[in-house]
Amino acid sequence: MRSRTINGTGLIVAGLIATLAALLFPLWSYEDRSGTGLDRLNAEAVSTDFGPLSALDRDFITKVRLAGLWELPAGQQAEERGTTKAVRTAGEHLVEGHTFLDARVREVAARLSLELPSQPSAQQRAWLAELSEARGEAYQQEFANILRRAHGKVFSLVAEVRANTRNSLVRALADDTNTTVLDHIKVLEGTGLVDFDGLARDAATSGPAGPVTHSPPPPGPMDAPGSATPVTPSPTFPLPPAVSRPKPR
Repeated sequence: MRSRTINGTGLIVAGLIATLAALLFPLWSYEDRSGTGLDRLNAEAVSTDFGPLSALDRDFITKVRLAGLWELPAGQQAEERGTTKAVRTAGEHLVEGHTFLDARVREVAARLSLELPSQPSAQQRAWLAELSEARGEAYQQEFANILRRAHGKVFSLVAEVRANTRNSLVRALADDTNTTVLDHIKVLEGTGLVDFDGLARDAATSGPAGPVTHSPPPPGPMDAPGSATPVTPSPTFPLPPAVSRPKPR
């Protein structure tokens, strides 16, 4: 009888130990283990005078520069080839907005010692080639929809960066980018050519966002990036207002 009591007590104790271990295991595996949560965020960030600069921050800065490298010539083309006032106006906004943003992103990159791309990506060059081959109404349709789709994707990235960045320069750039991209979305939709059903289908059928482009950390002090392709702004379109920025140190 006593043996049975001891065995029963042992089973209860063993059960309690197993339950406690099950409760503690997730805490060890997800909080104390390196490479997850804040450990990963801190490992991918580099220290700057303006706050930590994360991998997502660096990816965002690169993408703002890339956007200007192809949307500026796309806007110039629309100004010349658009057959409606709305399309030509959208082209003008693209030129004005990305002239402004390109100057901003080069300023931010210089202060953070980041190297910027000087050529559009392969996908962006393909879009420019597609636009160059189109004519007449087909050109206008392609222009409105390719650019609107691209701006929609950038818009979601801007929101994520603005909500989460710990770097004051990136935060200010995200504010300026948000203002400019929203303006471009509105003027592109104002052409009356945007296929909203197509945009919704693309969003519903596209897979989850790919991994962040892990741009290398700043290499250290370097010369400021070169000037962008010269563009003469039109005096009729006001540039988006620049946000308050930290003073140079």
